[in-house]
Amino acid sequence: MAQTVVPHYVNDKGVDRIKVGVKEFQCMGASPPFDHPHVFLDMGSGTQLVCPYCSTLYIYDPKLAAEETEPEGCVYVATEPAGA
Repeated sequence: MAQTVVPHYVNDKGVDRIKVGVKEFQCMGASPPFDHPHVFLDMGSGTQLVCPYCSTLYIYDPKLAAEETEPEGCVYVATEPAGA
């Protein structure tokens, strides 16, 4: 079974909208320890989606890669193993 990494996005900057380059991702709200439950979001055939926890509006921009956002710096990268 092939596995893909689902990008995790955070809104530490407190912006109302984030442009992303994928339609399936997880919203964390903010970086730990201030994160909300990590919710999987799928835009389907649409181009916009609002996180039901933090109300961040995510907008699909096909010019962006999975690790890019507008504004910059909204991709969460784990620096420790889970449970560390």
